[in-house]
Amino acid sequence: MDDARPQMRPWVDLALTIVMALAAVGTAWAGFQSAKWSGLQAIAFAEAGAARTESAKASTDAGQDRLKDLVAFTSWIDALQTEIVDGTSPRPAGDYTPNPDEVSGFLYDRFRPEFKTAVDAWIATRPMVDPDAPATPFEMAEYQPASDAVAAELVAKAEASTADAHEYNQRSDNYVFMAVILALALFFAGVAGRTRTLRSQRILSSAALITFIGAAIVLLALPKTF
Repeated sequence: MDDARPQMRPWVDLALTIVMALAAVGTAWAGFQSAKWSGLQAIAFAEAGAARTESAKASTDAGQDRLKDLVAFTSWIDALQTEIVDGTSPRPAGDYTPNPDEVSGFLYDRFRPEFKTAVDAWIATRPMVDPDAPATPFEMAEYQPASDAVAAELVAKAEASTADAHEYNQRSDNYVFMAVILALALFFAGVAGRTRTLRSQRILSSAALITFIGAAIVLLALPKTF
């Protein structure tokens, strides 16, 4: 049986062959990039998980530091009150000078450095004579446990890594989508030469060329990693 299909012009056949070859290369490139971005996504998610774990540990440390400070402050206040009642320590109206020979001085010297800074700032507000002074050092702006800052920094790092992971995932999806478009261009180019009418050949050839050019432009514009 004779082949009733119209013969393509040589330049059209060559153009479709080039489109098919380039589309195949583009599909492979899109698959490679998708795999690379997926790997970066996994790394970013792992970094986010590790940062959140470390943040939880830092938050626990912060809670323990606050508890230590609370116990130390309560003990110091009790000792200072006892000494004031017994007359062994003057009633502090302003600056406090710890007496190493007294229990309160012993406890004061063993405050954590960052808590001692807050206590000094609190004493300077004259809390025993000024009713507007903060009730405890824990209300002072100077009271900033370092572990709290570490926890906040790690949370920020985890959130940034999670955002990166979502961005990498989207980039991977974009490359997968472009691979599908290039496969469509391959399909149009392959079918164009098998149609039985010149009109169908023209439509499919045009579709293959337009689809490939559009996909190539987008593919070149997408972020790349190596």
